Amino acid sequence: ELGWMGMPVPEELGGAGLDTLSYAIAIEELARVDSSVAITVAAHTSLGTMPIVMFGDAAQKERWVPELASGRRLGAFGLTEPDAGSDAGATRTSATAQPDGGWIVNGSKMFITNAGTDITGCCTITALTAPGEVTNFVVPADAPGYVAGPPMRKIGWKASDTRPLNFDDLRLAPDALLGTRGEGFRQFLKVLDGGRISVGAMGLGLAQGAFEMALHHAKQRRQFGKALVGFQSVQFTLADMATEIAQ
Repeated sequence: ELGWMGMPVPEELGGAGLDTLSYAIAIEELARVDSSVAITVAAHTSLGTMPIVMFGDAAQKERWVPELASGRRLGAFGLTEPDAGSDAGATRTSATAQPDGGWIVNGSKMFITNAGTDITGCCTITALTAPGEVTNFVVPADAPGYVAGPPMRKIGWKASDTRPLNFDDLRLAPDALLGTRGEGFRQFLKVLDGGRISVGAMGLGLAQGAFEMALHHAKQRRQFGKALVGFQSVQFTLADMATEIAQ
């Protein structure tokens, strides 16, 4: 309702039209309370939606961005692979050109956020279209051959949807190509530049939340007849935490 699912998206595409600083502050405040919510919003925005905003044509923007920016649909980002990790240059997922201009995609992705929820709309992926040639595609989550694996068991961030993805002869229409063929590696580097800002904001917000919980606990917990916050060693620890966050 506040429009936080499309903060940096231009207003003409259904977003809030906010600047990067406003977006970072919002992600920081979300992570201060719940990192699962923060990463869901951040991955959806920086990695799922912004590639289409940055590199999509008019038809792709019209089809995908308003739904994503409103939060009615979630966006995902498929870079990491089981063998290649996050090394986009080592991508093994392949997209084979078809006579009608479409593509057949085969391969796997790993640790993909927002990839299998009930409202997942699309996943932007990297794929090899020729030896050494990485190209980006927007894959609808309801496309035949888009197979989201079971949610992964994690130590934390349990409310964040993280899954493997498999593409089994996934057929894409010609309009699934995002940007220029062969420019996928360069495009994703630009996307990741923005994504790192939101991840940094998450780290700061999480640290602030942890500090506030520690301070509250130190004020409430009593040992040897007084609150923990009255012990010098605890004071030093809290002061060090506050200083690290402020810097």
